[in-house]
Amino acid sequence: MLKPVETVKILQNNSHIKSFRAGEIIFHQGTEGNIMYGIIDGEVEMLVNDKVVETIKEGDVFGQGALLHSDHLRTSTARAKTDCQIAFLDQQHFIFAVQETPMFALEVMRSYSDRLRSLKFLI
Repeated sequence: MLKPVETVKILQNNSHIKSFRAGEIIFHQGTEGNIMYGIIDGEVEMLVNDKVVETIKEGDVFGQGALLHSDHLRTSTARAKTDCQIAFLDQQHFIFAVQETPMFALEVMRSYSDRLRSLKFLI
């Protein structure tokens, strides 16, 4: 079974992989988003109101929430915790992946659910 980040890498070409240095902002809370991200290498911190709420690691995806909501707003800020290699998937390719690869959709939901579960234990 492919992890979501592996599907992201398959659906885009290598020109859509970007490097981020530790501390660099990937996107800001409250901004409009039309891209989801997959961590090829490194770790990303998710911040809400400038407070780190979780750290996402290699092999996982983030930013998909903005693709699903009608306002397309980011509910958090993503900041590279370490130097990172990040793959991108725009909304059009995300919808294609969900329609054509049901396992991708299930893995994205599993990832989202796992992250939500881990956050619930922190509250």
